Amino acid sequence: MAFVDEIQLYIRAGKGGDGVVRWRREKFKPKSGPGGGDGGRGADVYIEAVSDLAYLDQYRNIKSLIAENGEPGGKMGCEGANGQDLIVKLPVGSVVTNRDTKEIFSLETVGQRICILRGGRGGFGNEHFKSSTNTTPYESTPGAFGQEGNFYIEVQLFADIGLIGLPSAGKSTLLNALTKAHSKVGEYHFTTLEPHLGVAPAGYVLADIPGLIEGAHEGKGLGHKFLRHIKRTKALAHVISLESDDPMHDYDVVRHELIAYDPSFTDKKEIIVLSKSDTHTDDTLLARYVDLFKGKIVITVSAYDDASLKKLDQAFQELIA
Repeated sequence: MAFVDEIQLYIRAGKGGDGVVRWRREKFKPKSGPGGGDGGRGADVYIEAVSDLAYLDQYRNIKSLIAENGEPGGKMGCEGANGQDLIVKLPVGSVVTNRDTKEIFSLETVGQRICILRGGRGGFGNEHFKSSTNTTPYESTPGAFGQEGNFYIEVQLFADIGLIGLPSAGKSTLLNALTKAHSKVGEYHFTTLEPHLGVAPAGYVLADIPGLIEGAHEGKGLGHKFLRHIKRTKALAHVISLESDDPMHDYDVVRHELIAYDPSFTDKKEIIVLSKSDTHTDDTLLARYVDLFKGKIVITVSAYDDASLKKLDQAFQELIA
């Protein structure tokens, strides 16, 4: 099943309950006056962050969410019951945009709750209008409509380090080796069609971002879908396979796509990870590859070499310190 990381929903808060016209009927008080109660308040709508990154799948076949209305007022001055608030659970990292008002809400920690729509107030019953000059009011007011809106919801992953690079650069293999995650690995391009997270023993979080290609910033290869997950990473690990004929070209391709999509990506910390070093036994050749990226932090690594993985783990810890 495909990873759902964006949806559109129409959401409406509850309508306030109507005020009512009623009369008190008390023993020995045949004319006790007005007793119509006010209507209850319509339910508010909240968004709440949950840890399950796949939670948007719950809304795959849902187009609208309607909160509960307030109850009408009762007799003897009793107020109607308020509507029960609607809690819309979303993955942590969700950005919620009200396309009608342009308001933007961001869920950044698990358990965070934000009110995005207010329910309508309840109407007044005739008891509300009683006065010394109006002892038998026949007035009441309807409840107010709740707020509503068309919402665009997208998930932007939180991670300390985002693993980026061309397809088949070895990102998933490294994620699995460093964090014991279970990202799919294969001998063909675009094995990873959705982001994966893993937590290293040292506590930092890695995100395996699906492979980027030329034109990704224009949407090619699901480019926009992948690139937006890089926005909130603290640092980038640019993974380049040493099986490549031109590692510098591979780096330039992905770097161009990042900057074309969002120039602020140039401000993120970066490390160059030359993967699949086990495919080269010539130390002179490896040194030449490292020399291509002068001025940058460069680590050569093999997912099957514990020593190089330990070196990479230490470099990652220093990168986000």
